[in-house]
Amino acid sequence: MSKNLTAAVSFFGFCAVAANPCYAADAASFASDGASFEAGLGVRNGAEMWRIGVTKDWKRKWLEIGNWHVGGYFEAQIGQWGGSNKHTVSDLGFTPVFRLQQTSLSPIAPYVEGAIGFHVITPASLDENRHFGGAFQFGDHVGAGARFGERGRYDLGLRFQHLSNGGIKKPNNGINFLQARLLYHLD
Repeated sequence: MSKNLTAAVSFFGFCAVAANPCYAADAASFASDGASFEAGLGVRNGAEMWRIGVTKDWKRKWLEIGNWHVGGYFEAQIGQWGGSNKHTVSDLGFTPVFRLQQTSLSPIAPYVEGAIGFHVITPASLDENRHFGGAFQFGDHVGAGARFGERGRYDLGLRFQHLSNGGIKKPNNGINFLQARLLYHLD
């Protein structure tokens, strides 16, 4: 296993355990309650991306106003990006996501969300012109969408995501993606 991949797997494992320390005695609390697939296109660079992921709802409600509240979930994802030269970057990410959503879901329940998470990529370049300065990247996104279907099990959204190393290391050539995402809620 490569050094970068070993570091990525270790980081992902740490995040999965650290995300839920208060409920260690309850094995069910570690179980995912959603599965997602997303695909996207790079903004102004021709890159393509895909990811699969799992989610875990926080089961918390903040700023309750009427039928709306701020909630959130953790998302762990793995995927790839591809450039026009067929070069591939593997991506492993962990992101806490805040979401403004309905408390009692309507048949089509809209939401908006935002997040800043962590990604480990390998290799740290997409092509000869796009180098990311290292394997560790921050990934932030804003998005909107709607839950629908029986008990709101389906979740379809659009996201704008920016990934870069935040200036930790040069070069800091970030990348932007416009993504479509489908999530299936298991609960």
